[in-house]
Amino acid sequence: MELLNDMALFVEVAHARSFRGAADVTGVPNSTLSRRISALEKAIGLRLLHRTTRKVELTEAGQLYYERSRRIVDEARIAHEQLSEMLAQPSGVLRASLPVDFATIYMAPLVADFARRYPGISFDFDLTPRRVDLVSEPFDVAIRMGDLSDSNLIARLLARLSVQAYASPSYLKVSGTPEHPSQLSRHECLGFPKAATWELHRSGETVKVDVGGRFLVNSVGMFRRLATLDMGIVLLPAEIVADDVAAGRLQKVLPDWEGKPTPVYALTETRLLPAKVQRFIEFLQERLSQRGDEARD
Repeated sequence: MELLNDMALFVEVAHARSFRGAADVTGVPNSTLSRRISALEKAIGLRLLHRTTRKVELTEAGQLYYERSRRIVDEARIAHEQLSEMLAQPSGVLRASLPVDFATIYMAPLVADFARRYPGISFDFDLTPRRVDLVSEPFDVAIRMGDLSDSNLIARLLARLSVQAYASPSYLKVSGTPEHPSQLSRHECLGFPKAATWELHRSGETVKVDVGGRFLVNSVGMFRRLATLDMGIVLLPAEIVADDVAAGRLQKVLPDWEGKPTPVYALTETRLLPAKVQRFIEFLQERLSQRGDEARD
């Protein structure tokens, strides 16, 4: 048990790259942490940390030990959690990587509801477009939209979001309302640089149309906003534009046609999840399904 405790302390020091940072997390004094890690190094027979007056760096052996130890410590912690009341009332810090626009536009109210339901959980969110490494970075879960590339991560499907075309009433008044997907090629269409072809479906019928426009943007929030400012037509999940539709800033274009549904996944490194992560994923599955039905009504 002492070895496991020292291993857990080492994981905190390695994660914080600082004895002081680890002390703040664990409540163990700096001097005690230093002594315990030194004893651990002596027992192993290898130096795990390079210590300087300003920071702590992992040695090659320390990096390997950290990667292995973190999993062991996490699984030990989960084992204790699953045998305690924490399973019924989860607690701790939930570290999640979220897609920037989807999180700020759509997920924020869901997260607020989840936080009210589980007051024992605190949150550390990283909103970034980059693909985080769940193995080497300290995230419990990553939420991602769109098709996934091959990986060794565990992917749980949260929802498939219905996708349709939208534009502002003013844009349609000036530019006309397309009555068939083929007519989109004559319109300003807003989207990602790689989305030069839109594919729309209706009752077994599929139409692919090459689209273009003056704006190529790598942000859903940006081209959604441009659409409300009369700059063109967007192809987006109903959930993303629900507030704009309700306020009359956007309306459906080609309402009988739908784009390819956008999947939303929760990615984790392992299937063995602490209660806080399991509850978060279950909550998102439930609420994304409910709000998806509301957005399409």
